[in-house]
Amino acid sequence: MGAKFTSDGDHPGFGSGDTEQDGSATHIHTGDAGLDVIEVVGAIKWFDAGKGFGFIVPDDGRADVLLHVTCLRRDGYQTAYEGARVVCEALARPGGLQAFRILSMDESTAKHPTQMPAPRTHVTVEPTSKLERLEVKWFNRIRGFGFLSAGDTAPDIFVHMETLRRFGITELRPGQHVLVRYGNGPKGLMVAEIRPDGWGDAPSSH
Repeated sequence: MGAKFTSDGDHPGFGSGDTEQDGSATHIHTGDAGLDVIEVVGAIKWFDAGKGFGFIVPDDGRADVLLHVTCLRRDGYQTAYEGARVVCEALARPGGLQAFRILSMDESTAKHPTQMPAPRTHVTVEPTSKLERLEVKWFNRIRGFGFLSAGDTAPDIFVHMETLRRFGITELRPGQHVLVRYGNGPKGLMVAEIRPDGWGDAPSSH
């Protein structure tokens, strides 16, 4: 019964098979599909809209439940914040439980990005640049950092997840443009301030 996906950031695997029976679960028969689904009550562990999935931690101690973005959006939700309470129906796949339908989501307990405390887990820098429009070269939410590009001949600029959270940004995608001020860190240039593209008086693109 080895899991085909993990909740530490690996891409989930999908499979088909009979639903596993569990005495502690609530099984609900869906007439249309002829499948049993399990009602899960828990909290959002993490969700990355860029990757298109995340995980729910069930209250009953069972393994994490895969939550795919298509399930969220089909049921009227754009994203899922860490800590939000959720009730969903999940299908038991060979690789583990996968959310099938979101019944309810309570964000009153969620950790919204704008409510995150100032960073304490990484070095902060004083900005020495003006506000510049840069392109996201690479970003990995699970690893907690990425790099921005100021052009082919310019050095890459490091950006930390905690810096994003301070300025209310939840994710970055390759090719996306953002407005930043940066300075010199211990290992090179680091983002000190980051804003969404179009914020304030945006400078011209490089």
